[in-house]
Amino acid sequence: MLNLTYNYRIYPGLDQEAQMLDWLEQCRRVYNYALAERKDWIGSRKCPVNACSIKQEYIISADAPYPDYYKQQNALTKAKDEIPELKAVHSQVLQDALKRLDKSF
Repeated sequence: MLNLTYNYRIYPGLDQEAQMLDWLEQCRRVYNYALAERKDWIGSRKCPVNACSIKQEYIISADAPYPDYYKQQNALTKAKDEIPELKAVHSQVLQDALKRLDKSF
């Protein structure tokens, strides 16, 4: 039996390449913001009450839920209303960036 595979290469134009780079930038921003949100939540739980750090303190309420994938995914719709640059990127692409963060975290 003979299996044939084909490889196709795309050659985007300058405007398409700029648009793709903008999408990558927006995904990077969403990923880094979600990562910082998770790190801040964890950092606020590590400090004992009687011996807090002198350098910095995290002020997050004790009853704030953990920012997991689903909470951050739901927050994307609000973020798209506030940040117009995110509207250019498809929602599944941004959700995939959050999914990669959740998988690696």
